[in-house]
Amino acid sequence: MKLLSIWHLILVLTISIFTQGNEQTDESRHTNNWAVLVSTSRFWFNYRHMANVLSMYRTVKRLGIPDSQIILMLSDDVACNPRNLFQGSVFNNADRGIDLYGDSIEVDYRGYEVTVENFIRLLTDRWEPDHPRSKRLLTDENSNIFIYMTGHGGNEFLKFQDAEEISSWDIADAFEQMHEKKRYNEILFMIDTCQANTMYSKFYSPNILSVGSSELDESSYSHHSDVEIGVAVIDRFTYYNLEYLEKVERNSTLTMKDLFDSYNFDDIHSNTGIGLDLFKRDLNDVLITDFFGNIQSFVDDEVENDILELLNYNKESDILDFNSSEIENEYKNISLINNEKVFDDNILNLVKISNSNQKNNLFKQIIGGLVLLGLSVFFFSKQ
Repeated sequence: MKLLSIWHLILVLTISIFTQGNEQTDESRHTNNWAVLVSTSRFWFNYRHMANVLSMYRTVKRLGIPDSQIILMLSDDVACNPRNLFQGSVFNNADRGIDLYGDSIEVDYRGYEVTVENFIRLLTDRWEPDHPRSKRLLTDENSNIFIYMTGHGGNEFLKFQDAEEISSWDIADAFEQMHEKKRYNEILFMIDTCQANTMYSKFYSPNILSVGSSELDESSYSHHSDVEIGVAVIDRFTYYNLEYLEKVERNSTLTMKDLFDSYNFDDIHSNTGIGLDLFKRDLNDVLITDFFGNIQSFVDDEVENDILELLNYNKESDILDFNSSEIENEYKNISLINNEKVFDDNILNLVKISNSNQKNNLFKQIIGGLVLLGLSVFFFSKQ
């Protein structure tokens, strides 16, 4: 009877492991959202670039991403520029209906802090020990990250403050470091600049969805000017993204496919690009709020739950003829069996990692085998 009970437990665990291995990846497995919003241009005539970024900042905050998970980089402060007729304010529309600057804005990097070096350090988290936590991208392998950049660019480069440039290769290598260090689940990279689509041409890391405002040798255009401000207040690509995103609420079921389908040349005046080669999910299954919002999924540790459910079931029945309280104590603190460490917290952690990140089936079977081996040694040692 005891042998039958052991194999009953093993069967339950095996079915659980193989079921998890065959789960679909249509739904995002992220548990937290971050946004990195970067304006790389200086000078008053680039007012629209700061307005672009602040517009995205307002949108992601409205959809639930808190300031603690938004990194805002503004290379110039047009709100306080002497030429600004509306001191302390920034607008993205000639009707000036929404003050994007307002009282609740939190700028993490300002002015000459916005450099190529600091941007790369931010992505890779390579800082001195005393660097403020509020200015770090504290992501993990369950993080979905929205990265938005705007400024003046060209073929595979983007200017930072007319003083330096970042190349597509620079960003590609930074993303690879992030992948190696398990700093993201998925990335949405969006860029509004001239020849924007070339900026994601060198990316090679997995789970990156890219979108740009214009093709090679093609300009990206401003939308309209404010006569009193005297300059263009927003770019076309960003304007039409925002127009669509205004329809999105926190519980929206609209997808990235819906957003991308809304792009058209007559509105944007350039050919947008979408980089799908590194992104494994179908866009019809990718909610806009997977990147622009903060709707979180919870990772359920099904293997551990199966064990605990079986133990609870045993307390209420006589089917299993071993002591469930004894097993529960061993489950919580199994460390040494016959002076050999066979099952500890590290294995449980590996099981959690395999569940939360949907590792391939082989990895899950290996972990499952280790779990079953530990349980088998434990039970047989009690006979």
